Amino acid sequence: MPIQWTISHADRLVEVAATGPVGLKDVERYLDAIVVAGAMTYGKLFDATAMEPGASDDDMMQLGARVQAYALTFAAGPIAFVVTGPEAGDYIRRFINLGAARRPMKIFRAVAAARVWLDGQRT
Repeated sequence: MPIQWTISHADRLVEVAATGPVGLKDVERYLDAIVVAGAMTYGKLFDATAMEPGASDDDMMQLGARVQAYALTFAAGPIAFVVTGPEAGDYIRRFINLGAARRPMKIFRAVAAARVWLDGQRT
C-alpha cells in the first residue's frame, strides 16, 4: 500500500508515510481508516518525501469535497506535512486549499522540524 500509518491512541498521534504513486483511492482509504479509528482529532505527521502524486484534477476536487465533508462532521487535529520535491509540495498545497479544513496545517522539508511544530500544537 502506498500509504502506511500507525495510530497511537496514547500519544493522540497518527504517523503516516506515503511512498511511490499515490492516487485518490489510496488517500480515501487512509482518511476512512482514521475516521473509523476515532483519530480525526489526533495530530498527524504526514511524511510525503517519497510520494509520487498520482491524482488528476478531478481526483483532487473529489478529495477536497470529502475533506470538506469531514471538516463539517468531525473536529480535526493539526497536521504537519513533510515534502522535499516540488510535485509532492504542489499536491499537498492543493489538498490544503481544496479541503478548507479549519485546523493548523503546515508544510516542512524535514521530519524533525515537523515533529517539533506538531508537538507544540497539541495541548
